[in-house]
Amino acid sequence: MTGLMVCVAVLAAASAYGVLQRRRSGRVRVRGRDDGRRLGADRLGGALGERATLVQFSSAFCAPCRATRRVLGEVAGLVPGVAHVEIDAEARLDLVRELGILKTPTVLVLDAEGRIVRRATGQPRKADVIAALGEAV
Repeated sequence: MTGLMVCVAVLAAASAYGVLQRRRSGRVRVRGRDDGRRLGADRLGGALGERATLVQFSSAFCAPCRATRRVLGEVAGLVPGVAHVEIDAEARLDLVRELGILKTPTVLVLDAEGRIVRRATGQPRKADVIAALGEAV
């Protein structure tokens, strides 16, 4: 009987954790430790946008990365002065470690000077990306 109760408790805890992770994934939010950090075109391997830049960290076997690439490309095409730069996380482990990228896709929203103003892990919604750009531009 005790073993059954332990099993039920573990399943309940795992389910709660899964629901929490699913709700948080893809949300664009401010991260305090990114405050004031800047990334230039030389570090990103692509030109910064005139008004803002959407930086996507991806990996080869990441299915949500393809959908994120599409969403960010559409947003960059809709909003004048916004660029989309995709970085292969496996090829740029130095930058991944420096920025604390823990999973792919991770999206950073940079302002015109390259300051990180927002961050999202997981696949963001198009509306959330557009709203996050409001702070960057």
